[in-house]
Amino acid sequence: MSSELLDALIILEREKGISRDILIEAIEAALVSAYKRNFNQAQNVRVDLNLDTGTMRVFARKEIVDEVFDSRLEISIDDAKNINPAYDIGDIVELEVTPKDFGRIAAQTAKQVVTQRVREAERGIIYSEFVDREDDIMTGIVQRHDPRFIYVSLGKIEALLPQSEQMPNETYKPHDRIKVYITKVEKTTKGPQIYVSRTHPGLLKRLFEIEVPEIYDGTVEIKSVAREAGDRSKISVSTDNAEVDPVGSCVGPKGSRVQAIVNELKGEKIDIVEWSSDPVEFVANALSPSKVLDVAVNEENKATTVVVPDYQLSLAIGKRGQNARLAAKLTGWKIDIKSETDAREAGIYPREESFLLFDEDETNVTFDLNEDEIE
Repeated sequence: MSSELLDALIILEREKGISRDILIEAIEAALVSAYKRNFNQAQNVRVDLNLDTGTMRVFARKEIVDEVFDSRLEISIDDAKNINPAYDIGDIVELEVTPKDFGRIAAQTAKQVVTQRVREAERGIIYSEFVDREDDIMTGIVQRHDPRFIYVSLGKIEALLPQSEQMPNETYKPHDRIKVYITKVEKTTKGPQIYVSRTHPGLLKRLFEIEVPEIYDGTVEIKSVAREAGDRSKISVSTDNAEVDPVGSCVGPKGSRVQAIVNELKGEKIDIVEWSSDPVEFVANALSPSKVLDVAVNEENKATTVVVPDYQLSLAIGKRGQNARLAAKLTGWKIDIKSETDAREAGIYPREESFLLFDEDETNVTFDLNEDEIE
């Protein structure tokens, strides 16, 4: 082994972050393999690398016996004592067997093995770095695409953005910078494989953690998220601090905080509602921006019947049922919405305990990039 190879090991350690011990181990294994293959020797060999001088030596390890049956594996006690009188039966003797032309053969054979070990070590480092970032958000650069995936560079590795995880209102072009949510990190035979998403509810949650200091420091907590990516989302928030408005914190001054998230999601509407342990209040909040007159709760079936003013019925249900569907996902309750007229005809409204839940409720907001005011 030449001094140039030693220099190369130092460079690999510094630039690739791979321990020199791993590289030395790989080289030694390669040299042993080369020796066995090219000189038809048994398995009992050891390679010694001297990092100071840059030299290598091959040693055959033989067991001391009374009678030798295989000279490649054994040595007689008499021959052993000629080497060192202290040897005894059962001891191991190491004899140098380095061939004169071993350097050239070793270099050719070792190159492929060393390259493979270096690649494996690099993959291990990348996997260790990204496995702890599952359920986290990263900024990547779009590289290319095919019918199944968008390939997003995360620096040391390309992540896969499947077609099912791409937002329908977005077009991805090479060199675009996008924020992605890491959904899965796998070890494969070809190295670590990272899957990312633009539609996962976790992306919305992480974006709010970035934009809203009160969420990041734990003052405000995101309780649940319901999302139909590219169109509309709802999040519920709460706080134990009576002096903090959880919805207002997420909206920010003049809507600046939520506007940054809407911009990142290419105009996706975001409803921010206040969470409540009371299902009546929570379901009513979740149907924002619609006003709610009454909520009847069926605990056994985890279902609710919601009464809204006649003119608010279409708003409560939403386009293609979207508002009601997202509210059900957000709360975890089934929601059946009835107009005030239908509820009166059915005799379910007003109930004796019924009352006007919301008139002009300012705690729940809908933010849309195309709207100038908060509803």
